[in-house]
Amino acid sequence: MHPSQQIKLYGLDNYFNELVNLYNKKKMPTKILLSGKKGSGKATLAYHFINYVLSGFEVNHYDLEKFTINEINRSYKLLLNNSNPNFFLIDLIDDKKNIEINQIRQLINYLSKSNFNELPRFILIDNIEHMNKNSINALLKIIEEPNENIYFILIHNEKKTLLSTLKSRCLTFKINLPFNKTIEIVNKLLDKDLLNFINIELINYYNSPGDYYNLINFSIENKIDLLDCNLINFLNILIDRGHYKKNKFAKDTLVNYIELYFLKRYKLSDTKNKILSTYQAFIKRVNNANNFNLDEESLFMEFKSKMINE
Repeated sequence: MHPSQQIKLYGLDNYFNELVNLYNKKKMPTKILLSGKKGSGKATLAYHFINYVLSGFEVNHYDLEKFTINEINRSYKLLLNNSNPNFFLIDLIDDKKNIEINQIRQLINYLSKSNFNELPRFILIDNIEHMNKNSINALLKIIEEPNENIYFILIHNEKKTLLSTLKSRCLTFKINLPFNKTIEIVNKLLDKDLLNFINIELINYYNSPGDYYNLINFSIENKIDLLDCNLINFLNILIDRGHYKKNKFAKDTLVNYIELYFLKRYKLSDTKNKILSTYQAFIKRVNNANNFNLDEESLFMEFKSKMINE
């Protein structure tokens, strides 16, 4: 489910209330950065806050007690139809590696037009770590100009580096979820106990709620019994079936669980330095493969033959 469609907010009550308090006290910064693990609910938090503000004068406004968007409120419907005049989204386009300068030019065109009402306008930029140099420079010029009643909310995956000149211009909210909170959120999203779906060996303390939720859906779609899979089984399935070639989530999941594999080996190994250097070399090669379109199949097959099947 896309964050814009998630009508309930789980586990981020404190962050939401802080944003609401800042806005109601007229102390809301015009540039906010939500930074944390991918899948931690940053974008969902942003959509809920935006709906809270934009639906404030509607009959079916945001339910502040239940942290729930009313599905029949006008602001929500307009946003889903991509026709809300007070909302502009910039995100990474499918099959693109970067948020491109043309997307920022479209934003400039949007901001040049007069507002049709007195409500604030929200610019939501998701996956901002994927902006290239040209698009970031263009964005910096926009956010440095005083724009009345316009708020920028930037979503950042903390595993990726963000240009300091952009980060320094924002109030940063660091979204951190302890493991027990992560499991609580996943159980609410699934409406079932996560351990009914997944082998304990695949429980990664560093996973986000979105990681688990998407993993369950991925396993159902691809007929993978996660209850019957230990870590080695799961890695073999992902590599042998070539799932990482078919979609980005599968590749990210494969790398994520290879990291878990190295972590487990590291904890049990008497030669920790060797394991650590092997892991660092592997991650460097993964990053190079991403950055320079290098062959990934040979990389993962080599990992399987040298590590899993050694």
